[in-house]
Amino acid sequence: MMKTIIEPFRIKSVEPIYFTTAEERIKNLENAHYNMFRLHAKDILIDLLTDSGTSAMSSQQWAGIMQGDESYAGSPSFFLFENTIKKITGLPYIIPTHQGRGAEKIIFTVLGGEGKIFLSNTLFDTTRANIEFSGATGIDLLCKEGTQPTIPAPFKGNIDLQALEKTILEKGAENIPLVILTITNNSGGGQPVSMENIKATQQICQHYKIPMFIDACRFAENAYFIKLREKGYAEKSIPEIVREMFSYADGCTMSAKKDAFANIGGFLAIKDDALAMQCRNLLIITEGFTTYGGLAGRDLEAIAIGLEEVMDENYLQYRIQSTSYLTNKLADAGIPVILPSGGHAVYIDAKQFLPHIPVSQFPGQALACAIYKTGGIRSVEIGSLMFGKYDEQQQPIPANMELVRLAIPRRVYTQSHIDYVAEVLLEVNERKNEIQGLKIMEEAPLLRHFTAKLQPVVA
Repeated sequence: MMKTIIEPFRIKSVEPIYFTTAEERIKNLENAHYNMFRLHAKDILIDLLTDSGTSAMSSQQWAGIMQGDESYAGSPSFFLFENTIKKITGLPYIIPTHQGRGAEKIIFTVLGGEGKIFLSNTLFDTTRANIEFSGATGIDLLCKEGTQPTIPAPFKGNIDLQALEKTILEKGAENIPLVILTITNNSGGGQPVSMENIKATQQICQHYKIPMFIDACRFAENAYFIKLREKGYAEKSIPEIVREMFSYADGCTMSAKKDAFANIGGFLAIKDDALAMQCRNLLIITEGFTTYGGLAGRDLEAIAIGLEEVMDENYLQYRIQSTSYLTNKLADAGIPVILPSGGHAVYIDAKQFLPHIPVSQFPGQALACAIYKTGGIRSVEIGSLMFGKYDEQQQPIPANMELVRLAIPRRVYTQSHIDYVAEVLLEVNERKNEIQGLKIMEEAPLLRHFTAKLQPVVA
């Protein structure tokens, strides 16, 4: 068995990337107000801000785009899309949306509202924002292992089952319209959720008559971790594992910009016909007709093909090993990373990496800026800038963890790119004591990390 990781594809088309000087990058950071989302993409050498919509599509997907049918209603591209998702998930009602947050907006508008509470292993930023925008509250119930970044455990994305049942009893099942399992757990370090945990969650939900949904953005990566790490699944195929995961769910939301390799798109898949009808009615008002949902026919084709391609075991092996390679390289150099490696990204524990920067000065954002300044690499903070809140006295409430995520787009970067990322991080590590904290100068009330303006704290 060869040990060298190789990409399970050939490159058919290339896109140039541009190099900047350190002086240019310092100026770019100033102009962007030290916010990674405000940087211009042309000034990025390697872009690890997100794996959402940034993947490379296959020749089969591009061929599908040319076949896309743009009929307003009843397009054959929709029926391919619908049948593919039905086959993969076993869920009967398929509702296309322009992307994952479009699906979230619809389901939380229908089920949310004042006094409602949504429970999850960990909600990501737009999911929580859509819940809160409806007037409801989101509560994270991550398992204890998931809160300890550098201590390895096989399924650190699991929901805490005891906390789940306790919270249901405390808040009242009638006030909880949905329990959501995010697989893999993005905010928790891209960590997988075990089949045992999915099944046990469904049993608790069923007992209290609460529907359980899956946030399925990275369903195939989660299935591969189950195959690798969970007893009884080593000999099962990825489609078999995927089908079992979804068999415990009453529905799912998905951003097809992740595991479907697409540049845009998403969907809701639902078991209950009455709920599906409510969601379709809202879809028509906000997204488009029920057979296109804000997407072009060509996008529906590309998503359908990508959903099949992502379950290829050779691809998943490469994907997980590539992420593991970078994680282990950083860990070996003493850089505190979430262990074991997740599926789609490497996560650095910024609080441990920069102990001289208090949480109030956003160590994760400070580290992201230092990474860009050193090597032109864009990452994203997942900490108190993204998830921090204010109490009633307007005092800041920090996030549970201060992380920097290096999200790796699918089928985009080669091994030498990944080695360069490691080299940059090692250089940042050597100069970490020089990194300064940041303070917010301007922020929005929701999803502030997208648009906030910051500046360095002067000692």
